[in-house]
Order: sequence, then C-alpha cells, then structure tokens
Amino acid sequence: MSHRAFSYCVGGLTAAGILAGGLLAAPSARAFDEQSGVASTPAQKSMRSLFKFGFTAYQSGNKDEAFRAYRDAAEQGHSGARWKLAHMYAAGDGVAEDDYQAFKLFEGIVSEGATPGSQESTFVANALVSLAGYMKRGIPNSPVIADPRRARDLYWQAAANFGDPNAQYELGRMLRDGQGGNADPRQAARWFNLAAQKGHVGAQAMLGQILFEHGQTVRGLSMMTAALQKAEPVDRGWIRQIQEEAFALASEADRRTAMVLAEDMASR
Repeated sequence: MSHRAFSYCVGGLTAAGILAGGLLAAPSARAFDEQSGVASTPAQKSMRSLFKFGFTAYQSGNKDEAFRAYRDAAEQGHSGARWKLAHMYAAGDGVAEDDYQAFKLFEGIVSEGATPGSQESTFVANALVSLAGYMKRGIPNSPVIADPRRARDLYWQAAANFGDPNAQYELGRMLRDGQGGNADPRQAARWFNLAAQKGHVGAQAMLGQILFEHGQTVRGLSMMTAALQKAEPVDRGWIRQIQEEAFALASEADRRTAMVLAEDMASR
C-alpha cells in the first residue's frame, strides 16, 4: 500500500470531501515579513519562510501573528504549518478552541500522506493519533460521532506504518479492553512492549502490570515503579494506583529486589 494515499471515511466524511469543502480558514490577504515585520503578499513569501516566522512569533508569545503566518503557510501546502494550526485549534492556544476545525486540519494532513521516515511522516503519524482520539470520543455538535472501531483502525495505521509509540500504546489499551473490536491481550502486550522500548512511560506501566499478573512479579513491579518515577503529573495517578496494588500483593523480598531494579531502569 502506498503510504502517500491514505483514504478513509470518518463520521460519514471523506478526506477529499472535507478538503473540497474548505479545509482552512479564508486565505489571508497579507503575510508578515520575517525580518522587518512589514506585511507583504503571500506570493512574496515562501512556505518555509512563513513557517519559520510563525515559529519565531509563537516562541515570542505573539500567537496572533503566529496563527496568521501558519495559516498562510498551510494554505500554500506546508504540512508542519497545518499541523501547528490544528494543535492551536485543539488546545484553544492563541485562537478560539475548535475541535472540529482541528479535526479537519488533521484529516487534511493524513489525506496527503507521507513516506515513513520522511520529515512529513511525523506530522502524519501524529495527525492519525489525534484523529483516532476524536473518533474514540466524538466531537459534540459536529458531524464527528464516536466510532471506537474507526479509532482502533487509525491507531493501527499510525502504530504499524509509522511506529508511533503513542499510537502503539493507545492501540494496546483498546486491544486489552476490547474497545472497537475483540479483546486480544497477547497483541495488546506486543504493542505495549514496542512502545515501552521507545520510552513510553504509560506503555511501560501497562506492560509491567501484564507481567506481574502473569507471574513475573519482580520484573512487573519494577517496571511499574520505574514508570511511576518517570511519569508526568497527568499519568502519575493511574500508574500509582496499579503500582501500589501490585506492591501490596508482592512479598517483602520481591519488593526489595524490584525497587533496586526500578532505580536502575529509571536512571536510564
């Protein structure tokens, strides 16, 4: 299968249909000169210069200017600019939050596709993961309704075609819980393992739990403990819960050994 030809239907919409219907906001009549800040027509600026200016403006906190520069670059076909716009809309970062607009932007990136390993492949993989998240929960007051089966398929595309660790982790969770299809604990463990090898803390915790439940007490507990030590605040709560449950069930000797191994894992 060509990796530059992703084609699918999401919530009754095709990528081509969304693109034809107006993926981006109305074209800006003017862009911004990277050096002087003087406005110029988009034709006078390259996509790369617009993107670079947008990045600099964003880093400086000038998000209105960043938004306009990214929009102009995106309208000229810059995948990175389209990706940045999508995340700005999704987070309400410098622009009014609009998940449906973000969804359409992400779908535009995926519809263009990218060869695995290319610079654009990172944008496509991330866009697939973002689309899967939207499909998993749906977007209120929009044509995008929750479709766990489609979400699972999108995660699989990002996990298998691009090796994206976030997709591998999310796919593992759906396979473990039987979301969007039959449960498959063996395949779930496989995807968790692939993501864990890339340093995904959530996947390390989930794989540790699976190992613990299958009798590899020390190894499993040490992985969950190391994951807890490295976790960001957003993940610390649920990882602490499964780690403490395992810790309570382990013997004193296994706990001590696991703590030593965890320190070594966390320091890597």
